[in-house]
Amino acid sequence: MEKNQNAVYSGWKMNGFTMLFLMLLKWAIGILAIVWGVENFTEPSLYYVLAIVGGALLLVWSLFILPCGFMLLEPNEARVLLFFGKYRGNFLQSGFWWINPFMSVKKISLRARNLNAEPIKVNDKQGNPILIGMVLVWKIRENEIYKAVFDIDTPIATGEISVTSNSRMKALENFVSVQSDAALRQVAGLYAYDNNNGGNEELTLRSNADEINEQLETRLNERLAMAGIEVLEARINYLAYAPEIAAVMLRRQQADAIISAREKIVEGAVSMVKMAIDKLAEDEVVELDEERKAAMVSNLLVVLCADESAQPVVNAGTLHH
Repeated sequence: MEKNQNAVYSGWKMNGFTMLFLMLLKWAIGILAIVWGVENFTEPSLYYVLAIVGGALLLVWSLFILPCGFMLLEPNEARVLLFFGKYRGNFLQSGFWWINPFMSVKKISLRARNLNAEPIKVNDKQGNPILIGMVLVWKIRENEIYKAVFDIDTPIATGEISVTSNSRMKALENFVSVQSDAALRQVAGLYAYDNNNGGNEELTLRSNADEINEQLETRLNERLAMAGIEVLEARINYLAYAPEIAAVMLRRQQADAIISAREKIVEGAVSMVKMAIDKLAEDEVVELDEERKAAMVSNLLVVLCADESAQPVVNAGTLHH
């Protein structure tokens, strides 16, 4: 491993427009030297030969070699510089520059990128098959460009690809996708889909999205650190039961909802019955013994807890029949 990895390039560089002016000047000097040598070459002379040869070399140098050193950087871009395979540092200054034309330059983007992972089928903590998907935002750390370029290989699943800027970023995207899949499976297996079969304080995928997203982001940063990648945000954007159990789980959820609603109805009905009996006794409207209190409670609970409106039967006789 290079001992000076992630170093900022501190070698010789020049403003690109300045070098462009000097290059044009060298073109003119080379052409003038060749013209002067040819026009005065009436007899063999070392000066004329040197003028012609020197002008030709100057033209070749300024036309074919010097232009290789020009480099244009946009904001949030970087260049990794190599000199015949030896790492020389990262170039981070945006603008138009000229450097040693014999430097190899690898382009890398520091901009944030999105990954919208397709839903995958996993088993939650209770063993239920679920479909879960995620979206994350990631970028390459400015001080860890070396890892992104040299610690992650460029071949991807579709086969060998040429080492270009686009292919390098595609390889990183593939690396992020694979590691994100693994992290998502790991996190999803640690928690239940919901808390129907667990304690009310237990974290679940459906009810504790913020906590689960924090766990997912932590796991992703641990996995992607080897590539110099930082996860800016990770969150679950799709969560559902797998199709083979979705219908059964829907009926279970409906049953849970009905039971919960019934509990509320019964709780309210009991409260209303108690209030009615206490109010009758307090205002001395009618005096009821325990047997008639029980009958009244039964009738009121039937009326209050029934799914349909009750049809009352009016007793036109005496109170004690």
